Amino acid sequence: MKKNKLKQLTVAAAAVAGAHLALPALAADSTNAPAPAEVPAYTANGSGSNAAEEEEIKALKEEVQLLSKKIDSLEQQQHQQSSETQTAQIQDLDQKVRILARQHEIDQDNAAELAKSQPKVTLNQSGFSFASSDSNFVAQLHALFQVDSRTFLHDHGIVGNDSFLIRRARPIFTGTVFRDFDFNFTPDFGGSTVQIQDAFLNYHYNTALQFQTGKFKSPVGLEQLQPDQYTLFNERSLATDLTPNRDVGAELHGDVNGGLFSYAAGIFDGASDNNGTTFNADTDDNKAFAGRLFTQPFKTTSIQALTGFGVGVGGSYEYVTHGSGNGLNPSFLTDGQQKFFTYGSTVVADGTRWRVSPQTYYYYGPLSLMGEYVLEHQRLALGTAASKPFQNNAWDVTAGWVLTGEDATYTGITPRHPFNLHGSGWGAWQIAARYAQLNVDDDIFNDAFAAKGSAKSADAWSVGLNWYLNRNVRFNLSYSHTAFSLFNGLSTAVTAHPENVIFTRVQLGF
Repeated sequence: MKKNKLKQLTVAAAAVAGAHLALPALAADSTNAPAPAEVPAYTANGSGSNAAEEEEIKALKEEVQLLSKKIDSLEQQQHQQSSETQTAQIQDLDQKVRILARQHEIDQDNAAELAKSQPKVTLNQSGFSFASSDSNFVAQLHALFQVDSRTFLHDHGIVGNDSFLIRRARPIFTGTVFRDFDFNFTPDFGGSTVQIQDAFLNYHYNTALQFQTGKFKSPVGLEQLQPDQYTLFNERSLATDLTPNRDVGAELHGDVNGGLFSYAAGIFDGASDNNGTTFNADTDDNKAFAGRLFTQPFKTTSIQALTGFGVGVGGSYEYVTHGSGNGLNPSFLTDGQQKFFTYGSTVVADGTRWRVSPQTYYYYGPLSLMGEYVLEHQRLALGTAASKPFQNNAWDVTAGWVLTGEDATYTGITPRHPFNLHGSGWGAWQIAARYAQLNVDDDIFNDAFAAKGSAKSADAWSVGLNWYLNRNVRFNLSYSHTAFSLFNGLSTAVTAHPENVIFTRVQLGF
């Protein structure tokens, strides 16, 4: 506004100067104007009047220049005042920003301190987890739910009944107390009776040194130790008939160098069969010793094709006192869970019993291979007669290939694209095949230690298709054929004809 006024003054001054120049001309042309009272004197050449006008013009120019300088001075003052105002405003805003930033830091610190004192609750594909603020106390809820169907083909009315069943229904409650003490409590509501599958406390000083006590799986069989939700087929192989399952005892175990080397050694009651059910209460003072060594020698190397290779051996030893109970696995089961071998009712264990199981697996990309051999030695007696030594053996080889390219592992498959009808994901698809065999000692039949209808051996092959909709939901479809040899009599026995069975399963596990 001031700048405009100053410009107006300058224009006015210039106009005044122009007016002074124009006045003489106007006077000369005016005919009606009165004669001047005085006429200025002129020099001989008429220069007197021009000199006066030049002086007046010069004075006006100086006045205009002075006004222009004043305008420039005022403009500079105005610009300086504006810059000072802007600088003050910027400094004020900067101060406010600094205050807000500091307040934000204080709020973050307060939130972090508050979070440290609050319990943590998480829910993901691994289940529910509740933890104290320092993670010294953790409780986790998992579950395994399996609905199966078994359809027997060409069963001649004697093999098995087609049925749907709840194979497993397990809420799994695990956790940690005081940072180093882990626990697991797993009941099973599947089948006709409720059982406690796992109930143990594990002190873990570190990953390489842990001590566990309670009821859990005996460390012998490779397939037996694989978690139930990750097996490729609905039922484990014939080789697992000769390995112990869950038992009550105590065990020292650990993983050295991230699983490069694993070990387990424990002492157990020795009163559990291959299905994990108690068949003989511990009525003597003798215990069973079990242990396992396993190594993945290339796990930490850069040789990708060999990092998934593992090999080991498991075994057990016990001594059963004659007359303290039969001390035997009551029967051996087919893939369809039908009994194909049973000891006679008067047969008892008397003396040493040991097992040894060399085992291996190999995982590379979508390929999976797993195999083991089990040799069982035990002394048996008929009633009060002297005992005799017998040996049974079994083996199996299982292979799988993930058609959709995901990596296969000992603990399952994670689909890259989980199933979603509204998207492009169809989960992961896997084909599987298995061959297994179990052989009973010839002398068990020669000396009449086997019950009627028992078979000396069983050969089983299976093929399957597994669909992993996501990490938690899975669908299985498989077919198994089992042939028997040298069954002793009873045309109505399961072993009189081969077993052919189709399995399906819908599984939820987290």
